[in-house]
Amino acid sequence: MPTAHLHVHLEGSIRDATLAELAGRPLPPQRAAHPGFAAFAAANGAVRELLDSPAAFRRVAEEFCADQAAAGVRWAEVTVTAASHGERLGDPVMPLESVLEGLAAGQAAHDVEVRVLLDHPRRRSVERFAATLALARRYAGDGVVGIGFAGAESHPLTPFARLVDEAADAGVRLVHHAGEECGPASVREALEVGRADRIGHGIRALEDADLVAELRERQVPLEVCPSSNVALGLVPSLAAHPLARMRDAGLAVSVHTDVPAVTGRTLAIEHAAVRAALGWDDADLAGLARAGVRASFAPPATRDRLLAGVDAWLAG
Repeated sequence: MPTAHLHVHLEGSIRDATLAELAGRPLPPQRAAHPGFAAFAAANGAVRELLDSPAAFRRVAEEFCADQAAAGVRWAEVTVTAASHGERLGDPVMPLESVLEGLAAGQAAHDVEVRVLLDHPRRRSVERFAATLALARRYAGDGVVGIGFAGAESHPLTPFARLVDEAADAGVRLVHHAGEECGPASVREALEVGRADRIGHGIRALEDADLVAELRERQVPLEVCPSSNVALGLVPSLAAHPLARMRDAGLAVSVHTDVPAVTGRTLAIEHAAVRAALGWDDADLAGLARAGVRASFAPPATRDRLLAGVDAWLAG
């Protein structure tokens, strides 16, 4: 089934073999359960440290394209923490430019289109978010389609409000992580202060009936990542995941992988796992895929082609 992959982090998609080569030594597999966000963030930080050259960034970006295409993904919006890498390496543009070069090579070699979302950890400075926004505006015509906040949701968005308004007024798309580790208030903050076009995760929105009604009325897309939620200990199992209740509440949900290197699941495998855990059928999966396509920032012609492909898959 042709799909749009909207919530997936580049640093969480790197092949184990590639990381071992970059490290110059054998490494344990990334696939593991992490007891909470702090443990995951520490493991993710160790992965990021191995990306220290243009060649490394180009390689993981090109391999990302190959892996997505092999799983049936035809449009992807991959999240990259470019300003963080730039600050760490003392070059504000090299990491993003190298990723864009790798994506260009990967798209040319594989049947997939990929764009970039730049994220900013909430606990980091306003100055770094300004750098992220500057990158988004500079490379908007070269593959960057938006920005957003990630990281620990306990850190408020209010310090960034002025820059968020500047981004929204400039037409930069905004996609924030919210309602994953913290409750529905974080989703409301992402909508009101963060002016979100989409919400990453949003699973705890169900705890607030008024918020559910607003999300349903506005049809704000929610990027749900079931296996990631389980791996991070936020949900006990796929069978207990609130995805079905979210869909039954009329919310605009689609399914994504978040950190496929950690969960060991491509988007195709994620869909199959959801079907098995929730007892859904092909029509249900097609509905998830259509929702992902409609929520994407793909050009209308690409969306139409993907929707037709989903219909053909279901008919076949």
